[in-house]
Amino acid sequence: MAWASLRRGLWPDADETLEELQDSLADADAAVFLACADAAVGFAEVRLRHDYVNGTETTPVGFLEGWYVQPDWQGRGLGRALLAAAKAWTRAKGCSELASDSRLEDVTAQAAHRACGFEETERVVYFRLPLDPAA
Repeated sequence: MAWASLRRGLWPDADETLEELQDSLADADAAVFLACADAAVGFAEVRLRHDYVNGTETTPVGFLEGWYVQPDWQGRGLGRALLAAAKAWTRAKGCSELASDSRLEDVTAQAAHRACGFEETERVVYFRLPLDPAA
């Protein structure tokens, strides 16, 4: 599946099965958009989130779960076209906000978001504390 291959470009460590990806396509609160040339070269995944999303003021909110264009195809407007489709879907679902995130070290993704009109709302560092079962 072309979509699964593109996802590995964005998330090389992801381990979803093809069945799990197909199930996600059946979710009415999610959508996937593909940019195609001779083959699929980019994707955008958007989902409605009903829980609190950092930096937003409404609920539900559309959330850009994944946004990727293969490096050879970047800079040609495909990312903006994918984002336009995600925005239109989000509006059609009754949302007034579209949120997204990126890793702190991914300055390229941050620049792409800013170039398309996203505004940074906050920065978060997540922590984990393994718990000893005997304690």
